[in-house]
Amino acid sequence: MPDLLGATNPVPGYDNTSVNRNIPISPGNTQVQNIPDLNRVTGADNRTEQQDAGQAGGQIRYDSNFQTFLQQLRRNQDITGVMARLLLREGTSVSSGMSEGIAEEMSQVLEMLKMDQGQLFQFLSAQMRSGTRFGGALFALLRSAYARAESDGVRADILTFLKSYSDFSSTGHIEGNLLRNLSNMANAMPASWGDQLRQLLAQLENGVAAGDRQGNIELIQQKVFPFMSEYVNATHDLGTPRELLSLLALDVARYENGSEDKLQEAFHQLSGYGTLKGMLGGIDGASLMKLLQAGQFGRASMATQFSDHLAAAAARALRGEGSAEVQQAFRNLVNAMLVNESVYMPLNHYMIPLEMDGRMLFSELWVDPDAEEKRSGQGQGEKCMKFLLKIDVQGLGLFDVILSSKEKNVGIIVCCPEGAAPFSKEMEQTIGQILARNELTSAGVSVRKMERPVTLTEVFPKIFEGKNSVNVKV
Repeated sequence: MPDLLGATNPVPGYDNTSVNRNIPISPGNTQVQNIPDLNRVTGADNRTEQQDAGQAGGQIRYDSNFQTFLQQLRRNQDITGVMARLLLREGTSVSSGMSEGIAEEMSQVLEMLKMDQGQLFQFLSAQMRSGTRFGGALFALLRSAYARAESDGVRADILTFLKSYSDFSSTGHIEGNLLRNLSNMANAMPASWGDQLRQLLAQLENGVAAGDRQGNIELIQQKVFPFMSEYVNATHDLGTPRELLSLLALDVARYENGSEDKLQEAFHQLSGYGTLKGMLGGIDGASLMKLLQAGQFGRASMATQFSDHLAAAAARALRGEGSAEVQQAFRNLVNAMLVNESVYMPLNHYMIPLEMDGRMLFSELWVDPDAEEKRSGQGQGEKCMKFLLKIDVQGLGLFDVILSSKEKNVGIIVCCPEGAAPFSKEMEQTIGQILARNELTSAGVSVRKMERPVTLTEVFPKIFEGKNSVNVKV
C-alpha cells in the first residue's frame, strides 16, 4: 500500500526538485558550512536550525513551538480592530467588497448585537457556558479527584475519559469535517475517480443523517481507505487528495473514540478505583449519557448563534467570496481567534461585540482565575483573579481596563483615549460608586490617558510559563 498518510512529507520551504545533484561539494568550499571530511574532525559551524523571530517576513520558527506561539501572539491584530472594520455599517471600504452571502450573515450578526444591559449579561453568561464543555458536578468531582490522586494510573484514566467526552461532544463538528474533506478530495481528483468517491460520500451523508456512527466508521475504513489506496497506487497522486486523507484519518480516529461505547467504557474504568467508586459507582451507562447530554457542549444559545453566523461569513470569505480586503480582514480575525484560544494560553477569552444606545462597542475579555500577586519577602503570592478588558467604542477610541480581585477587594486601572482623559476624575468617582453599590471594597481606582495599548504578556506574565513544557518541536 502506498504511503497514504504522508509520514514522510517534505520539510516546509524545501523543494528537493530544485537541487542540482551534479554540483560537486568539496571540503574547501566556503559557501557550504561544516562539510564532512573523513580525514579530520570538523568543528561546529555557525548554522542553527532556528529561524529568528525578528527575521524579515516574519518566518515561522522551527526550533520552538512556544516561541512560534509568542511570535504569532505579537504579530496578530487585535480582534477589536478587525471586528470594527467588519461590523461598522458606515465609513468602511470593507463592506463594499462583501458578497451577498457574507453580507446576509453579517446582517444577522448585527441584529443580534443590539442589546440592553440585561441582554448583555445574558449574552456574556451564555458565551461563558458555551465556551467550556467541562462544567457541572461530574467534572468538578473529576477535577478534584485528579488533584488528589496519588497514582499516575488514576490521572491517566481520568484524562482518557475526558478525551473521549471531548470527542463525543464534538460529534457534529467531526462529522462536518468528514463530509467536507471527502467532498474536497472528490473535487481534486479526475472525474472518473471523483464520481466513484462521491457515491461513497452520498452513503456517508445518509449514515450521518441516520446517526449510524459505527456504520459510518466501517464505510470509511473498509471502502474509502482501500479506494484511496487504489487511486494513489494507480495515479501516483501525492498532492491534495492524499493531504486531505491525512486529515480524514485523524477525524475518523476521534469519531471512533467519541462513540458511546468508548465513553462508557472509559467511565466505568474510573468507577473501579476505590477513591472514585463511592462517588461514581451508582451511575450506570444510561444515566451517564443522560447526564452528559443534558449539559452537552454546544447547546443552542445566542452566543453559539452569533459565533455560527460569524464562522459562516468567514468560511464564505476564505473560500474566495468578496474582495481581497474582505478576505484579509476575515483571515486576520480567524488567525487572532485561533491564537487566543491556543492550548498554550492559560486564560479564558471572550468576544463581546454589541450595539448599545446607538453606539457600537467591540470588546475582548481575558480572565485568569488563578493569578497570583507576589508579596515582598515571600516566595508564593496571594491568589486572586485578574481581568483584562479591551473596549473599542465607536467614535471615541480604545479603552484598556485591568481589574484584579481578591475576594471583595477590587483594584481597577483604566487607560482611556485622549478624548476621554479630561473626565478621568469623574470616571474614577463613578467606578468607586459602582463598587460600593455592589458591596465591594476598592483597592485603588486609577483612570489615566493611554500612552499605548497594553499587551497580554504585560498583564498576564503567567503566559511565559509555557516555556517550561512546550518549548521544543519534534
